[in-house]
Amino acid sequence: MHSTVVIKGNKSGLTVILDPAPPFEQLLSDVAAKFRESARFWGSVQMALTLEGREMTPEEEFAVVNTITENSQIEILCLLDHDLSRIERCEKALNEKLMELNSRTGNFYKGSLGAGETLETEASVVIIGDVEQGARVTAKGNIIVLGECRGALHAGASGNLDAVAVALEMAPVQLKVASIQQKFGDRPRRLGRGPMIAGVEDGRIAVKPLKKSFLSRINFI
Repeated sequence: MHSTVVIKGNKSGLTVILDPAPPFEQLLSDVAAKFRESARFWGSVQMALTLEGREMTPEEEFAVVNTITENSQIEILCLLDHDLSRIERCEKALNEKLMELNSRTGNFYKGSLGAGETLETEASVVIIGDVEQGARVTAKGNIIVLGECRGALHAGASGNLDAVAVALEMAPVQLKVASIQQKFGDRPRRLGRGPMIAGVEDGRIAVKPLKKSFLSRINFI
C-alpha cells in the first residue's frame, strides 16, 4: 500500500517526505497517524525537520510541525529550508519597516535582554537584539523583536486585543496579548521558521508566519 508520509533520519534530524496528491487535511491525518505509530521508536528527542515532496504554504508547514509535536515526544528545534529566499525577503521587508518606524517614534531598545531583565513601555517597542529565556517585555502597544525571542512577551498590556508580538525567531516560553496568554513550557522551542507574528484570534493566542503585506498595517504609537 502506498504511504503518503515517509519518515527518514538524516544527520541534522528528520526528513519527512509528503505525497503531493492527497488533500491537505487528509495528509495531516496521515502525518498524525504515522508519528503516533512511531512515537515509541523516536522517543523524547530534539531534532531539526526537513519537509520534502510537496509544495506548501508557510501556514501548512506550521500545521505539519504542530501535528508532529502533538502526536509524538519530538521537539522540533527548527524547520530547515532549502530555499531561503522567502525568509530573506520577509526579513528585508521587516527591516525596512523598522527603519521607517524609527524615524517616527524612537521607541527602540538596542541590545539583548538577559535572564531576569524586564523591559516595560507605555507605547510600542522594537528590540534590536534577542529576548533571552528568563527575560520579559511588556508593552501597551506592539512588540517587535529584531532577533530571537526565548523569553516572555506581553503586548497590548493596557487591554488592547489588536496588539501583536513579532520576532525574527519565535521561541518563547510565554506569549500574552491583553489578558489572553499561552505558555509553551520551560524549554523554549521554535514555533516556526523565519519571522512569526502572534496575536489574538477567536479568544486565544495564534502564532503564524509573518506576511510582508501585514507590515504596512502595523500601527506604532
